[in-house]
Amino acid sequence: MHFEYTDKVKKLRSQLSDFMDEYIYPNEATFHQQIENNRWQTPAIMNELKIIAKAQGLWNLFLPPIYADYSPGLSNLEYAPLAELMGRVHWAPEVFNCSAPDTGNMEVLARYATADQQKQWLEPLLSGDIRSAFAMTEPNTASSDATNIETSIVRDGDEYVINGHKFYISGACRKTCEIMIVMGKTDANNPNRHIQQSMVLIPMNQPGVTVIRPMTVMGYDDAPEGHAEITFKNVRVPLSNIIGGEGRGFEIAQGRLGPGRIHHCMRSVGAAQRAVEMMCRRANTRVVFGRPLIKNQSVREDIARSVCQIEQARLLTLKAAEKMDTVGNKEAQDLISMIKIVAPSMALDVIDRAIQIYGAAGVGQDTFLAHMYAGQRSLRLADGPDQVHMMQLGRLLGRRYED
Repeated sequence: MHFEYTDKVKKLRSQLSDFMDEYIYPNEATFHQQIENNRWQTPAIMNELKIIAKAQGLWNLFLPPIYADYSPGLSNLEYAPLAELMGRVHWAPEVFNCSAPDTGNMEVLARYATADQQKQWLEPLLSGDIRSAFAMTEPNTASSDATNIETSIVRDGDEYVINGHKFYISGACRKTCEIMIVMGKTDANNPNRHIQQSMVLIPMNQPGVTVIRPMTVMGYDDAPEGHAEITFKNVRVPLSNIIGGEGRGFEIAQGRLGPGRIHHCMRSVGAAQRAVEMMCRRANTRVVFGRPLIKNQSVREDIARSVCQIEQARLLTLKAAEKMDTVGNKEAQDLISMIKIVAPSMALDVIDRAIQIYGAAGVGQDTFLAHMYAGQRSLRLADGPDQVHMMQLGRLLGRRYED
């Protein structure tokens, strides 16, 4: 297996690394300061950096080659090292229009939407003019099994009427979020549980849509993105707002989550890599009991163990990306599940060791470690909890050895 970067990727990687050094890291404090002034408004620094990134061609990097009109047209394997770099700062992907949930929504709209839907919603998302949300998770159902979704989507003449309750809807708190892709049931009594669901486009300002509150993730509200709790009460949209036709919601969800899962894992590797670099710098400069921390055997072991774990996860991520590119997402499901199980837990281990070496500073706001730890912990639930991936992976592997 050959993971040497192409000349195209080497150039983009160098360009992106320079961008991070020049614009992202120096503005981390500015980003958070501006959020304090208006929690749910996109900070001015974000809009400024988006203009620069777009001008440099660092835009929509996640889109595959068939969408080369809107992006550099990279494969999953080519995108992986770029996503890793972006993952070093939790808000950096948005600068390059590569942040969830927009990436997954754009892929859904590009693959399943009608020409009119693409004109109205995909094009402004590709341009970065609006933001979007993906509403699937519900507070009163075990949403790790998507067939449990209870939100109803009922035909009434030339409209659908939607009623339901969602929460942890990432991005929906932001004022620039204009559209949601909402998963619900159009045929709740169908004996085939996998075709009961559909996906429908619902504008945020549609009557009956109520954002109840922003949910927190281990105490963080993740402004300006936010994770909203939302109710839908007799929300009406035209029949033309259905995506791909009735009964395709589960299929679309599976197609959407495949690339998204590996994007998260790529960024987890980047977060862990930054944490271990910080760990090394801290260990070399922090003096305890009369000598630098790096002189302690336990600290050296923590660094060594962290680097081993990162490299293992990085190689597994690249292998999964390569398989997705060559045989498709469905055939690569085993590796996608593996890396989704491995990467967030790996990042948590590494970040936890970095926090320990930083001491009190590691759990405060002066480093990225505490916030990143919370984000990585939530990833063990997002896009399917570890237990679901292990269950599916074990089932898949077991079937290969059936008599």
